[in-house]
Amino acid sequence: MRVIYLGTPEFAVKPLENLIKSHHEVIAVVTQPDKPVGRKGIITPPPVKTVAEKYGVPVYQFESIRKEGVEILKSLSADAMVTCAYGQILSEEVINAAKFGVYNIHASLLPKYRGAAPIQYAIINGEKTTGITFMKTDIGLDTGDIVKSFPLDIMPDETFGSLAERLSALGAEKVVGVLDEIESGKAVLTAQNDALSSVVKTIKNEDCKIDFSKNSFEVKNLINGLSPTPCAFTFLSGKRLKIYSATLADKRGETGEVTAENGKITVCCGYGAIEITRLQEEGGKILDAKTFLLGRKIKTGDILGE
Repeated sequence: MRVIYLGTPEFAVKPLENLIKSHHEVIAVVTQPDKPVGRKGIITPPPVKTVAEKYGVPVYQFESIRKEGVEILKSLSADAMVTCAYGQILSEEVINAAKFGVYNIHASLLPKYRGAAPIQYAIINGEKTTGITFMKTDIGLDTGDIVKSFPLDIMPDETFGSLAERLSALGAEKVVGVLDEIESGKAVLTAQNDALSSVVKTIKNEDCKIDFSKNSFEVKNLINGLSPTPCAFTFLSGKRLKIYSATLADKRGETGEVTAENGKITVCCGYGAIEITRLQEEGGKILDAKTFLLGRKIKTGDILGE
């Protein structure tokens, strides 16, 4: 099939590469515009653009695909479009621009976790299993018919970053076969059960602040679910402290109270405790707990959150 691929971040790279290397023809890639990155604001292309250019695939970057992209997409005469973390909402005109329609690689087992942050919330909510769903896109928010779903177990203490990488690889592994079924007419589409649906909100800065009065499971899951980005944080002596990974620990004490000994940092929660394994002070580097403690920046008896 002649395929247009719409995607932007690193999560969308592996499925694109597998499609390019397959018997299907990727005739164009659509991605978000280049954006300033880092403190110096260096204009940087999205990862998907970099990969497309590496393989010589034409790239389109629309500020608004609904306003600028319709006629261009129609002119390409694609059989299908595949979206993967593209980042813009498609209009009905865009959806109808390809012969077989648009198919989305969504990082949850729909209808659960519709919306913008399904991987993060699967970890934050303590799920044991998630997966990839191939869905035929309609004008709703991840409400289209399901083509196929592929489950994936969430590992203990897994972070958003590591789970996203594994889900991306799963999507890449399955995308060619799913398109083959669509092309051959063998694909069986199943309507989603809206009664079982859940929609997750976009994660904002205030959602990333750690509340140590919650139980240790909730605290650990929040930290790991937001790592490496946007990253959970707390305060130590009024300065922001980013926490990148944590495990459960056996400790009792005042909420937020720190024990720093033997290269380990544990923090008491409303119920139970966590061990912080990677963290970063303001203006500093991301360090493991043992290295962080060498600088004596945190000590037993400190209270996090203040």
